[in-house]
Amino acid sequence: MKPPQGAERTRYVRQMFARIAGRYDLLNRLMTFGRDRAWRTEAITHLAPQTGQRILDAGSGTGDIALQLVQKTPGLRVIAADVTPEMMAIGRQRPGGAQVSWVVADAQHLPFCDGAFDGVISGYLLRNVPCVEDALAEQSRVTRQTGRIVSLDTTPPRRNLLLPFIQFYLKFIIPLLGRLVAGESEAYTYLPETTRQFLTAEALAVCMEQAGYQVEGFVRRMFGSMAIHWGAKKPPRP
Repeated sequence: MKPPQGAERTRYVRQMFARIAGRYDLLNRLMTFGRDRAWRTEAITHLAPQTGQRILDAGSGTGDIALQLVQKTPGLRVIAADVTPEMMAIGRQRPGGAQVSWVVADAQHLPFCDGAFDGVISGYLLRNVPCVEDALAEQSRVTRQTGRIVSLDTTPPRRNLLLPFIQFYLKFIIPLLGRLVAGESEAYTYLPETTRQFLTAEALAVCMEQAGYQVEGFVRRMFGSMAIHWGAKKPPRP
């Protein structure tokens, strides 16, 4: 299926995640063979949060990253923002949920002041927004000078001997899991399709640079279908 565009995409994504909120975490574990937790931990390592800092988890969903942040770094102030209240309602009930500030917000129109955060991190956000450039521009706006950014997201797998197997998994196995576990095949047809249509890891790095960040590096995971990017906001020109 072709993902909708513009404002319709935001509405579609919000409604879709509201439907699958209760099974989202379980299906993430199944689809990634339990590796999604390790990738989030790796992403947080690149963020390098420090006690007393203010961190935004953009597109927080059920709060996996936000909750890891408050558990691993005492004294960290974490704001979790997401467009789907049903997802965040689950996060609030999880251990540590009371230590996180939860805000309903569109990633392309963040309700925060310029330079409000020492760092911004997102997990599986950018492939779901109508305009990646607008979302990154907003993240840059709310990040202080030299503050950090980290993105964990899917990326189109590269052409190699594994590509046919990865495509089969994305096209057939993930929708089957969605239907069996969540009773929701449409959402789990949409999600793999966004992987195939999303920016390559190299192209996303360019977008981050254009948004005002200095990309320090990126790595691919899960046979090249996941990518973690990290960097820091560029200092102002003299």
